[in-house]
Amino acid sequence: RDGAIKVASGPKPKLSGEAVARVPGLRGVTKLAEAIAVIPLVKRDLPEAKLPMQDVGTLGAMTAAALAGRALRLGGPRSVVREVAVAGVSLAPALFALRGGDLASYHGVEHKAIAGYEQDKGTADTTKEHDRCGSHLVAPMLATAAAGNVAVRRAGIGGPAAEGMVALGSVAVAIEIFGWCERHSQTALARALRRPGHEIQRMVGTREPNEDQIEVGDAALAEILRAEGVASAQLEPPGA
Repeated sequence: RDGAIKVASGPKPKLSGEAVARVPGLRGVTKLAEAIAVIPLVKRDLPEAKLPMQDVGTLGAMTAAALAGRALRLGGPRSVVREVAVAGVSLAPALFALRGGDLASYHGVEHKAIAGYEQDKGTADTTKEHDRCGSHLVAPMLATAAAGNVAVRRAGIGGPAAEGMVALGSVAVAIEIFGWCERHSQTALARALRRPGHEIQRMVGTREPNEDQIEVGDAALAEILRAEGVASAQLEPPGA
C-alpha cells in the first residue's frame, strides 16, 4: 500500500526422498503436495501477501462450484459428458479469480520474468505464456478424471474415497504428461498436448502486466536467484 516491494524466501518443504522421485505418478503427487505446503509458509513469512482464497468472491465461487458439481453428479447416471461438465464447473473458481483484480497480470509477469532470465531478455520483451505453466495440467487432468469417474462407477465402485483416488490418479497422470512434454518439447505431440494450456493462458490465465507489476516480478525473481546463490552480476538486466 505504501508503494514498497517486500520479498521473502526460504527452503521449500521436502516431503519425499530420492526413491519416491523415481516412481512415476507418486513423484508428481508428492511434488504437488510440496507446492501446496508452501502456501502457509508464504503467509507466515510475508503476511502482507493476499492469496486468492482470501477473497470473499473467490470463496463464494468455490462453494457454488462444489454445490453445482454435486448436483450434476446426483442429477442422472454417470457419463463422460456429465463428468466433463462437472470438471468444467470445478474450474469456475479459478476463472473467477483470474478475471477479477490483478491476479492474471501477476501470473503473466511471473512467466515473463522467468522467460526473460532464461532467454537473456528484459521482462517486458518476453511473452506472457510459458511452457512450464501449471495450466498445461488442466486438460489431461480433466480428461483422466472424467474417464476415471465413469470407469469406477461402471465397475460398481462409488463414494468419496473412490472419487478421491480418481482425483489423485488424474493429478499423477497429468504431471507425468507435463514432464514428458518438458523432456520432448520439440516434438509435434508435445506441442499438441501443450496447446490447451497455452490457450488457457492466452485467453484467461494471464494478462500483460503494467510497469509496476513488472517491477514486482523482477524483484521476486532477483530474490529467488539470490536465495539460490546466483552471482549478483547475473541479476543485471540485459545490456546493463
